[in-house]
Amino acid sequence: MAILKIARMGHPVLLQRAEPVADPTAPEIRRLVADMIETMEDAQGAGLAAPQVHVPLRLFVFRVNPDRKSDDPLDTAVMPNGVVINPILELIEGDIRPRWEGCLSIPGLRAAVPRPWRIRYSGVDCDGSPVGGEVAGFHAGVVQHEYDHLDGILYPMRMTDFTKFGFNEELSRAGTWTPPGAPR
Repeated sequence: MAILKIARMGHPVLLQRAEPVADPTAPEIRRLVADMIETMEDAQGAGLAAPQVHVPLRLFVFRVNPDRKSDDPLDTAVMPNGVVINPILELIEGDIRPRWEGCLSIPGLRAAVPRPWRIRYSGVDCDGSPVGGEVAGFHAGVVQHEYDHLDGILYPMRMTDFTKFGFNEELSRAGTWTPPGAPR
């Protein structure tokens, strides 16, 4: 496995629509997914889309750690490292909430991005087995964020309130945002 170079905001690969994965079970896809998970973990991220590692294919990896679960009963369970290849996303109308997001391609910054609280998604894993379901909370947010990368969308393009956009340290110091796992 290998740590891959992460494309940063401004690189053209982040602004293009990614191509479908022809064979999700191909050895090179399995290798890419393993490298992406290692890269995501090394960078302490919650998700990573293939375009972020300079590969314009429709797949992403993500994880939902226990400290990300809210008290909302609609929030879905914790999920260890997962992959979604050739995803399909359905936004569930209704409850739109601001969600604090960061991005490995936009290091050091964070913003409140309005997102649907609940979604449905589907795709396959490296074995060609179906993955997905109806999810809420952080799980729904990270899937939407990574899915956006597959369409060339970065989270600042979704923002509506730029007063809630800043450097992690400044937002934390001001009490606007609390890092996951920090005392509240």
